[in-house]
Amino acid sequence: MKLVVGLGNPGERYRRTRHNAGFMVVDALASRAGAPRGREEADAWVAEAEVGGEDVRLAKPLTFMNRSGVAVARLLEASGGSPADLVVVVDDVALELGTLRVRERGTHGGHNGLRSLIDVLGTDEFARLRLGLRKGELPEDVAGYVLADFPPEDVLVVQEMVGLAADAVTCLVKYGAVETMNRFNGPRT
Repeated sequence: MKLVVGLGNPGERYRRTRHNAGFMVVDALASRAGAPRGREEADAWVAEAEVGGEDVRLAKPLTFMNRSGVAVARLLEASGGSPADLVVVVDDVALELGTLRVRERGTHGGHNGLRSLIDVLGTDEFARLRLGLRKGELPEDVAGYVLADFPPEDVLVVQEMVGLAADAVTCLVKYGAVETMNRFNGPRT
């Protein structure tokens, strides 16, 4: 069974921040599947859902971004899963706002949530969907940028990106990473 994990920070303070784009996608998947209610398990919010005709577990770590690997490792251990069962949805300031990028494996690219996952799991061999956050040049204060709410003028683009990302996760679960990369990687026109 796939474990679809959106990375973000818990709490109302962070709910609408750029860094919580992964949480937003998991919430959209839960809503689509009629599974908005979940439970706390292994330092994460977890819900069972059907995505792409497959049973999956949706999760949002409650450990804060920099310790996401701890919660994900505990969830995989509890379910008898492995990193190969993992789909991680994560924000990426290196990508233009609205851009999606699917990878079967890879480095953390400077993202502390992915760094935590790779360090704790001992591998980078897991699928990830990166969500573009950047508008124009990257600001000097990257931490401040990702921890700020999306501005009102970006809300429609973000909603569209979250919907497309939920579609991409559905495709990934149903058809695999290669097909999903072919369909979703790159800028939206």
